[in-house]
Amino acid sequence: MIKRTDSYHHKNLRRELLKAAMSLLDKKGVAGVTIRETARRTGVAHSAPANHFANRKSLLTAIATEIFKTLGQRITAQLASAGPDPEERIRCFAESVITYGLKHPHRFRLLWLRDNLDNSDESLVAAMDMIYENLVSELTATVSSRVSPESQAISLWAMVHGYVCMRLDGNLVSKTDEKTGELRQHAIVTALLDGLSPSRRAR
Repeated sequence: MIKRTDSYHHKNLRRELLKAAMSLLDKKGVAGVTIRETARRTGVAHSAPANHFANRKSLLTAIATEIFKTLGQRITAQLASAGPDPEERIRCFAESVITYGLKHPHRFRLLWLRDNLDNSDESLVAAMDMIYENLVSELTATVSSRVSPESQAISLWAMVHGYVCMRLDGNLVSKTDEKTGELRQHAIVTALLDGLSPSRRAR
């Protein structure tokens, strides 16, 4: 039984609501996240979240923002320990996203359910842009290509996103590349880098 309490300080209630909503997301998926159930799990009146979240879309947008921030922080931390090799840094970026997506499937799926989010929310946009700009910066330093770093970033992100979704849907399983012996999720990044950079193909 969830104990009812109205003792949360106003500044802390939003954080506690987000924590409860994130737990709901992990356990029940996007469909299971409602304001009423979030309030119940937080132990406050079902009307209390209205001071922080006007509706369900507002709540889901705040959750997605936190997920993007967490993912961005993990990518930054991994890159900080990745060393200077440019290609390894791209692999590190891709691996960070793939690992997070496979570990937190419901969180990953929420990020791309655009109809459920307020796509004009400034905090959400800023959290997304931080990751995208980080990737563009890494690609600018890594790949000599006929296309812009922005197009390279889209191609890498689309590949990573597609791979994670196919794994989550059961259409792909974890395997190793038959030629290199590396994990498939490493090999697909190698294939993309080969395709983007003529100098790599000539090696």
